[in-house]
Amino acid sequence: MQLTTILGLAMALVATPAIALPAASAPGPGQVTIQNVGYGGSGCPQGSVSTIFSGDLTTLTMIFDSYIASLGPDIAVTENRKNCQLNLDVRYPAGFQYSIFSADYRGYAKLDAGVTGVQKSTYYFSGQSEQISAQTTFKGPLTKDYNERDEMDVVTWSPCGNAGAVNINSQVRLTSTNPKASGLLTADSVDLKFKQILSIRWRSC
Repeated sequence: MQLTTILGLAMALVATPAIALPAASAPGPGQVTIQNVGYGGSGCPQGSVSTIFSGDLTTLTMIFDSYIASLGPDIAVTENRKNCQLNLDVRYPAGFQYSIFSADYRGYAKLDAGVTGVQKSTYYFSGQSEQISAQTTFKGPLTKDYNERDEMDVVTWSPCGNAGAVNINSQVRLTSTNPKASGLLTADSVDLKFKQILSIRWRSC
């Protein structure tokens, strides 16, 4: 902003004290941080999850190194379902809230005929009862890298303040109507990692 503009705005505020500056629609760069990441479950053992905010704070990418469900005649039934409970302690300036309004899932599916794969995530903020869920279903026969997007039917907002922990309870599971069939879900064929990308919306409060 130029100096003349700043001086002109200051003079206007002195002359009319009731005029308020327009509120920013999102925090500025560097004002949002993830203070702590906690997680646990059969699909996310310790040391297997990383999180990255985009530069404009509109997407949050979570990368899972070991989130793989598998099914087959010689595979233990405990491998048919994997889960992960994840908690992100997000710090942001007072006067803002954020919500999650869509989620992208990137991975790999290899399912024989008769095999169904489901990826489901439930999102909620600590201290609030509202929850939102997204689910993607895959039907065999299928072999592909996938990039699916789920739009949230309901939007919930984080607390209005400077801390809002978001909890993500997710699972991947495989079922089959054919006892001889095999299946694999969520391991990316390129880097063997499952990626979940959340779209973030901000507002002032």
